[in-house]
Amino acid sequence: MAASIGDRSVVSTTPVLEAREVSVHFGGVRAVEGVTLRLEPGLIHGIIGPNGSGKSTLIGAITRLTPLTRGQLLFDGEPYQGIRPSAMAGLGVARTFQTVRLLPDLNVRDNIQLGADAEASAKTRPRPGWYQRLRPSVSPAVADAIRRTGLEGWEDYYPSELSYGTQRRVEIARAISMNPRLLLLDEPTAGMNQSERAEISRLLRDLRDEGLCQLLVEHDVQMMLDTCDYVFAMNFGELIAEGTPADVVQNPLVQEAYLGRKGRQHA
Repeated sequence: MAASIGDRSVVSTTPVLEAREVSVHFGGVRAVEGVTLRLEPGLIHGIIGPNGSGKSTLIGAITRLTPLTRGQLLFDGEPYQGIRPSAMAGLGVARTFQTVRLLPDLNVRDNIQLGADAEASAKTRPRPGWYQRLRPSVSPAVADAIRRTGLEGWEDYYPSELSYGTQRRVEIARAISMNPRLLLLDEPTAGMNQSERAEISRLLRDLRDEGLCQLLVEHDVQMMLDTCDYVFAMNFGELIAEGTPADVVQNPLVQEAYLGRKGRQHA
């Protein structure tokens, strides 16, 4: 069975992304150690674990921003661990970060346009002035991302004029304007109130229903339960459990990882 988002085909028999025995060491610190996971088409995957368990480091490794110590990364079955981070958009991978990274001098429309431009530039060799040449007008992908994220009416506002939750939605819109096969979101609802978190959860589920594979790292465990189809749990850089959200949170190793760290914020 196949599904699609934009013009990219999603085939249900092949993992979108696979990590095999991935390790990331910083000197003597084993931030990620021997993690193996598969991201399946059309599912929302989540990573939970206490602070310092290696979640964001793993996301960095998957997106090539953090060098691997060892292991293998495959996208659609093809190894890609040797590519530059700038080549990830060409594979069909988009991401958001823990902190808001909007350009303050560009309005909402133009910040989102940067995502569509990144996909276009990944297919050509960028030259000086590429940004202006690639965007004579707003692309259909931008208009579609604005509609899907509920940002109609905000197009001419600047980041400083937006609430934190709306800024986060702009970042997600910028990512999906790249027409990705895989969307990685690192704490996308940080700083949002409960209503805003529920809106983002609905948005992610809508994107899933369109066939978009997602990997989510989030501090709100209840949101992970409500949003994700499949969850991985990490502690001390290792994968300690995986499965449905309900099964993973009942796992004794996962409960020990949380309850054994009083005062530490959940991830």
